[in-house]
Amino acid sequence: ELATALNDRGHVRYLRVEFAAAMEDYAAAIECQPKFEVPYYNRGLVLYRLGFFDEAMNDFRKVLELNPQFEDAALSLKQAILDKEEKQKRGY
Repeated sequence: ELATALNDRGHVRYLRVEFAAAMEDYAAAIECQPKFEVPYYNRGLVLYRLGFFDEAMNDFRKVLELNPQFEDAALSLKQAILDKEEKQKRGY
């Protein structure tokens, strides 16, 4: 299926630290299959890693809306919230 292939290619690009290309693939996978939670999670990981905590949290929340049992998304959401709070405390 196209959405799975795009997600998989995005993951390869993520591992190669090609974040912009990975995010394009994840977005394309989401466009192909909006109820496929994995590319939302993967895109959230990239956004988190880049320090875009609000956007990452939005993706993690979408994953949990689609699949409340997705434990890694719940953990990632909690970590993004904590890291955002820490970043705000430090003033940057």
